[in-house]
This record gives sequence, structure tokens and C-alpha cells, in this order.
Amino acid sequence: MKLHQIVIVGGGAGGLELATRLGHKLGKKQRAKIILVDTKLTHIWKPLLHQVASGALNPAEDEISYFAHAKTHHFEFQLGHMSDINQKNKTIKLDSIIDPEGKVWTESRHIAYDTLILAIGSVSHDFGVVGAKEHALFLDSRVQADRFHQTLIYRYLKLHSEAAETKKSLNIAIIGAGATGVELAAELIRSSQQLAFYGLDDVQSDQLEITIIEGANQILPALSERISLAVKKHLTKLGVTLQTNCVVKEVQKTHIITQDDTKISADITAWTAGVKAPDFLSRITELETNKINQLIVKPTLQTTKNSDIFAIGDCAFCLQKNGKPVPPRAQAAHQQASMLVKSMQKKVNGKSLPNFHYRDYGSLISLSEFNVVGNLMSNLTPNLPLEGKLAKVFYVSLYRLHQISLHGVFQTMILIIRDWLAHRTKPRLKLH
Repeated sequence: MKLHQIVIVGGGAGGLELATRLGHKLGKKQRAKIILVDTKLTHIWKPLLHQVASGALNPAEDEISYFAHAKTHHFEFQLGHMSDINQKNKTIKLDSIIDPEGKVWTESRHIAYDTLILAIGSVSHDFGVVGAKEHALFLDSRVQADRFHQTLIYRYLKLHSEAAETKKSLNIAIIGAGATGVELAAELIRSSQQLAFYGLDDVQSDQLEITIIEGANQILPALSERISLAVKKHLTKLGVTLQTNCVVKEVQKTHIITQDDTKISADITAWTAGVKAPDFLSRITELETNKINQLIVKPTLQTTKNSDIFAIGDCAFCLQKNGKPVPPRAQAAHQQASMLVKSMQKKVNGKSLPNFHYRDYGSLISLSEFNVVGNLMSNLTPNLPLEGKLAKVFYVSLYRLHQISLHGVFQTMILIIRDWLAHRTKPRLKLH
């Protein structure tokens, strides 16, 4: 009998967890064939990318090989970029793979599916701002985070060689004061301290000028005013300049121009404002999308126009009972993946599917080693404010829970011991 073929496109937090768990629930027992498709060969948890950009994290130590992970978790991995869906024939098209020299490694191909799950995440939304694509650095992928880190290191080296003569400052502008923007600012300050420790000691902290630019009336506009004010207090203490109610009109190579024609100097510009689903989703016919390209899904997470196509994570637009959309957070992707593990088992057996109910467990904002601020939400504590060491423990546990969902408790414990040992034997900052 031909196995039911489940194709998952996107190996992010939700997609890889879903493929892993379905591999054990269905693939291992030969009840379905699970295929994961991604454009990259390795996975790294997206909430860590700001640490990769600052050098606080060496991604080579935390990335997961899709091929190796698939082998041990009973699913198949296919490298490629999905560019179209043939809903009539139930196939997806993967584009040709081109090497850096322009040679074709593999021709375009088609993969058949019985059930298709799209978990392709989101990318930064530049809102059509002039010069953003050309001059700003984004943090949507490992490659982009590595590029930011290399730019940062070489800027510091340049400043190091000129400091004694010119005493120039390094100006970093961060456009967008969401979680990524404010966490990046704190990590950059810690990086400046570590760079001084490792020899760039003539680059003083007062030569690093970080400006966060936000169009809303507060930083962290998606979170509560209490968290926003607490984070603002800490960032101000660290020397970060915060500009709210400030809209960027143009990004140039050496500065930013705001809507009121104010110029803000920027040797490095990071764009962390807004997200949207990849543009190609809006071009796939017979699938309903919203204005930021998200696939509109029913409570079962099935797309509105095709019951064999599901969407989860940042690329899905799913309304809660209160009429608000499920927020684009890692915890939402995790919850949706957990539900689809049950849904796929039911679908394979021809049973009705459950509805998704999002549960907000709170938010935590890490200010590097300086502090963690946020809140936890549960039935017993509807809104428990957290800050300091306890908050830091909860923040670290978020990544460990992600690792447990992929590797299990025993292997995650080994990874924790490895990281503990590495912290004592390796540089505190990635210096290359």
C-alpha cells in the first residue's frame, strides 16, 4: 500500500519540530512518509540570530544538519527552494540548485504530496523604504547574521587602527524596536566590552553610539507598557539612544534620513522592523493570502481554499477567538506544530481534525548579560512580572525546551554539559 506522503516546507522552529515528531509517530512505524524541504543545509533557532550577529554565539556549534537529523529521526530531507504548487496534481516545484559559480547542481524537480504543510516563516518588511535593501543589514537568516558579524568585526578593526589619531565613533542604527532590535542593542554593548578585553582596548565604550529608531510611541510596541518602560530604563542606562515616533524615510550608506528630514549617522544599519511572509506565496494561485503574504488558515490550520494544504508559524494568518491574529512568535509555531502532530495522525486515519487554540505564556526580553525583563502567564498567574536572575533562567530554558523537542531530554543534557565546558575553555566572543 502506498504510504500517505506528508511534505513539510520550511525547517524553522515549527517545521523541524513537526518533521521530527511526525518521523517518530508515523515515519518510524511506516504509517506515512515524511519529507522536509528547506533552502539551507542546517537549522539554527531564529531567536538566536541577534547573538550570532553580535558574536555572542558561534552558530557552527549550535546548528543542526538536516540530513543527519533526518537520518536519526525517521524522515527524509530535500534541499531546495519551493517556487510553485500544482494543486491539481498535488506536487510542489523546487527550483534548480545553482552553485556560487553559476553552475547547475540539480535541475528543477517536483515532489508529490498527499498533505502539504507550509512552515516557511517570515522575512523582514522594509515597507519600500528607499535604500533599505541596498544599505541595511537584515537578520532573517544565518547568512545575514554572519554578514552583520563580519561587518562589525572589521569596523572595530578599522576603529582600532585609527583610534589613537582620530578618536572616531562607531555609529550603529537599529531600525525597529521590537524584541530583535532591543536584544541586538544590548548584545552589541556586551560585544564592545568583550572586544576591549581581547585587545581592542583603545575602543572605548563611549565611542560606540547605538540608536534605536521606532515608529510607534514606545519601544516593544507589541508588549505591555510595563515591560517597555523597564527595558527602556535599562537600555538608557547602557547608553543606547531611543527615538520613538520616528519614521525612516531613506537609508543611505553613512546615515539615515527620517520623515522630518533629520539625519542620523550610521556606519552600520540593522533593519529589524516588521515582518512579512515571503512574496512568492502571494503569487501562488488559488490560495488566499493577506496584505503581508500570510496564508489565511481555518482554525484547523488548513488553508481556506485547500483542505490538503496547511500553514503554521509566521507564514500563517490564524485568528484567535478574541478576533486577534496569532502573533508571529516561536511559542506560536511550537504550539501549532504540537497540534499538527495529532492532526496528521487523525488525517492519516480519516478522522476529523481539532481546532487550534493559542495560549500566551508570556514574553521575555533578554538584555544580554545585563538583565532579562518580561512576564509569565498561566492559569495560576495571569500576568506575573519577572526580572533578574529568575527571568534569565526562564529565558535560557526556552531554547533548551526547543532542543528537547528535537533531541530528547538525554541528548539535551549532554548539550548543556558541552556548552558549560565550552564557556570555560573558549573565548567569550566569536572573534572571526
